[in-house]
Amino acid sequence: MIPELIGLAGIALLLVLLTFGVPIGVSLALVGIGGLALLISPEAALIKSGVVSFETISKYELGVLPLFLLMAHICFAAGASRDFFDVAAKFVGHRRGGLALASIGGCAGFGAISGSSLATVATISSVALPEMRKAGYHPGFAAGALAAGGTLGSLIPPSGALIVFGIIAEQSIGKLFAAAIIPGLSQALFYMIAIAILCAVKPALGPSAQRVPWRDRLPALRKIIDILLLIVFVIGGLMVGWFTPTEAASVGVVAALLLWTLRGGFNRAAFGEALRATLRTTGMIYVVIIGAILFATFISVTGITDVLSGAVTDFHASPIVAIIVMALVLLLLGSFLDGLALMLLTTPIFLPIAVDLGFSPIWFGIFLVRTMEIGFVHPPLGLNVYVIQAMAKDIPLGTIFRGIIPFLVADFLHLGLIIAVPALTLWLPQVTGA
Repeated sequence: MIPELIGLAGIALLLVLLTFGVPIGVSLALVGIGGLALLISPEAALIKSGVVSFETISKYELGVLPLFLLMAHICFAAGASRDFFDVAAKFVGHRRGGLALASIGGCAGFGAISGSSLATVATISSVALPEMRKAGYHPGFAAGALAAGGTLGSLIPPSGALIVFGIIAEQSIGKLFAAAIIPGLSQALFYMIAIAILCAVKPALGPSAQRVPWRDRLPALRKIIDILLLIVFVIGGLMVGWFTPTEAASVGVVAALLLWTLRGGFNRAAFGEALRATLRTTGMIYVVIIGAILFATFISVTGITDVLSGAVTDFHASPIVAIIVMALVLLLLGSFLDGLALMLLTTPIFLPIAVDLGFSPIWFGIFLVRTMEIGFVHPPLGLNVYVIQAMAKDIPLGTIFRGIIPFLVADFLHLGLIIAVPALTLWLPQVTGA
């Protein structure tokens, strides 16, 4: 049997399994082991699965994932999500669309703690959506801003998606975090510009609220200084080389526990729940990573990436055109795959091709996560949209998806900027030496 055809059949089978709701980790592992059994031997496939499983759960670098997750849960228990939105609302809430701007700021701030798009949109929406509706904001506009803002959690460090990419692509997590800072901040800026333009054209979308005096703004700002210092210390220390990623996450957990205690909200029950939530998520991600490595091994054995890379070379397409085609494929697959499934399916295939075309693996990781984020808001899947609709059942899905359209335009413009100007991603890792 031709290995390349087996590889294509394996990819098709994986898509079928995911479509029928088989968990992504299980799907990846089944296809990977089955493909290796066909190409090499059943005994070799079983031995490889055992070796990969043991190496994954014993890998020191992978400890960064549960530690950053625990830090996020502790900060959430300490009230960080409401504090970020409250501060932003007090500073810009009096402007047209000010609460929507505050939502983007809140999502960016909480994204720097949570590392998850779904966690960010669920947490900030629970605080911001009732406030925007009370202020008379158009429901679709409010929900669209929150759904788009929630995607910031996947890119702004410490990003869970970038950690997983760094592990399966064997790239420096510190460099990925440094590379994500400028794209993450500029992404938030693009959303804010979209909100400002929309509210200038149609003020009824986001009415201005009452101005909060400065004497009330500064006390609110003091409420998030401790969280901001925690973020700067952990991520900054990682970027300048004070800590390895695992050490940075460990320091972050200890500092978050200290912060929670100083805020006076620490209790054993909440801490136990934070530990349980961390273990549940970590266990799921470990299974996914093991499956992804097995699937990547299968794909590499088939030689399908060499065939595709050769096809791109023979076609004489420019690297930019090839990357745009990859982006279109990723957006198409993002219509029915969740972000993690999309990343783990495409990384073993597209990363070698991108490297052969001269692109940095670090840049590709940011490009992949940025493209993956768009899948969180564009139809028909749009997981962020369904999270918001579950919280506000009276807002129809169609209304939310229409509210997303201006932010999708901002997304495509921002993705185009990342493709056209790679230095936007690569400058900071070079300067900091992360």
